[in-house]
Amino acid sequence: MIVNVQQTIHIQMIKIGGITNSSVLQIGTAGVITPSSHLYNTGGYTTPAPAATGETELAQQEISLIPL
Repeated sequence: MIVNVQQTIHIQMIKIGGITNSSVLQIGTAGVITPSSHLYNTGGYTTPAPAATGETELAQQEISLIPL
């Protein structure tokens, strides 16, 4: 059985709180959601990053859980 669905969706504003590697954002109708994962080298790097040498400046700062 083949079902064709045609939709027109107008989104004025969408707020996404967070996206992780396993997140799914679906707008509209989908019979099957196929997983898709893409990794891009947009910086054109050809060698691995150097190993970490210790704590970073951010790790040394006190982190506030209250948004400012």
